[in-house]
Amino acid sequence: MSQRNIQTQEALQQQQQVQVQALSAQQVIAVRLTEMSLEALQQRVENECLENPWLEKDPSADAVLPAEGSTEENMQDMMADYRSEEDVPDYLLRTQNGTPTAETVEYGDTLSFYDQLKAQMAEFDLSDHEKQVLEYLIGSLDDDGLLKKNLAQVADELEIYQAVNTSPAEVERLLHVLWQFDPAGVGARSLQECLLIQVRRDERNPMRKLLQQLLETEFDNFIHKRWDRIQRRMKLSDGQVERLQREVVKLNPRPGMALGERLSRSHQITPDFIVEADGYGNISMSLNQGNVPTLVISPDATEKLRQYEGKKLSSLSRAAQEDLRFTRSYVERGQMFINALAMRRESMIRTMQGIIRLQKNFFQEGDEAQLRPMKLEDVSKVSGVSISVVSRVCNSKYVQTPYGTFPLKWFFSGRAQQTDGDEVSARRVMAVLREQIEHEDKRQPLSDERLTQMLNEKGYQIARRTVAKYREQMGFPVARLRK
Repeated sequence: MSQRNIQTQEALQQQQQVQVQALSAQQVIAVRLTEMSLEALQQRVENECLENPWLEKDPSADAVLPAEGSTEENMQDMMADYRSEEDVPDYLLRTQNGTPTAETVEYGDTLSFYDQLKAQMAEFDLSDHEKQVLEYLIGSLDDDGLLKKNLAQVADELEIYQAVNTSPAEVERLLHVLWQFDPAGVGARSLQECLLIQVRRDERNPMRKLLQQLLETEFDNFIHKRWDRIQRRMKLSDGQVERLQREVVKLNPRPGMALGERLSRSHQITPDFIVEADGYGNISMSLNQGNVPTLVISPDATEKLRQYEGKKLSSLSRAAQEDLRFTRSYVERGQMFINALAMRRESMIRTMQGIIRLQKNFFQEGDEAQLRPMKLEDVSKVSGVSISVVSRVCNSKYVQTPYGTFPLKWFFSGRAQQTDGDEVSARRVMAVLREQIEHEDKRQPLSDERLTQMLNEKGYQIARRTVAKYREQMGFPVARLRK
């Protein structure tokens, strides 16, 4: 093989490697955009337009987005312009072991509270199942970074909404993994636990033992600022009390705030999808784009690059080389962002279409009992979207229907068995159970045993402990408390 052919082959391999890296970087951006709420996405697009001089809002309201399947081809065409790795912008090449790092694309955006915690999962050796449980735990935290749900409830929700079988013991084990994340205290179930986690991790603090004793044995006195009583009971000097007070104020009772961006938990939910039914069996769906504009690369940038076509980099002045690299870098960055937005849009639409296809009876009639058993894998199969992307879409998005606004994860449930062998969704069983409880004689509420018997008589093979679990999930207390 001639030297020229060898160089050509090496150049092709180099170009292919760059293309793979670029596509991976684009996928990272698309994943982040997919997880964002509509309000966060709008702000993200505004920030990107401010930071990229060659990215503009399309003045035409009817601008066409990249067609399905065209995103990868556009990226490959764009990358084909680079003759060597030297010409490729640095941010496309920053990878670790072939995988884009958090710094792969330097857009200056702040990751959400949820994103920053999920990114730390990579530091631990976790199975796919453990990652699912831990992700759900992260998604269950409140704005302050605390877990207000009990572990049994988290385990039940995982089984009902995510079709993930787990136990409170396993949830607790993974909660202890979450306690190793930064900032210290995130995932705590109470203020006391939150502060103790921070103290226990600060091994270099000479006041650590006294702080731990204070929080473990004198917490009630501490929160009521009874320092005289604390001093007597812990036998502290005035100096020790002063040092304790100085150390305590360094602890963060709201570790979620330390991550910068709070999870948006507004009481007013903005739906990501709008589904309508006309009463004749026809269902239509639209993606709520809000105020997110269509973006394009500035024609000025395109014209500038055209002026450099056919010219060797070495033949240009240093200033011209810098100008070319700068323009290419930001054009590339802008095109990658545009394509990532298109990927987000396509993934969300296909995921929602898959849910509608599987839950068509509900969207036509609004009857909760018509919901069929459904898992992430089911939606992935009918939509052609990967399970991981389906999970991200369904974990944080809402749909507005004629019957109310629902989180997408509401449509997922496990399977229950009927006496005739047919499978029904756990949601359907819960709907029947709710009806029984709501129409019971309040002077003689139905026990879990009686409810189980009635469901069995209706053809649902279900155990008493499952009835109790569903009852608690729906917020109904035991029979003696329903009088």
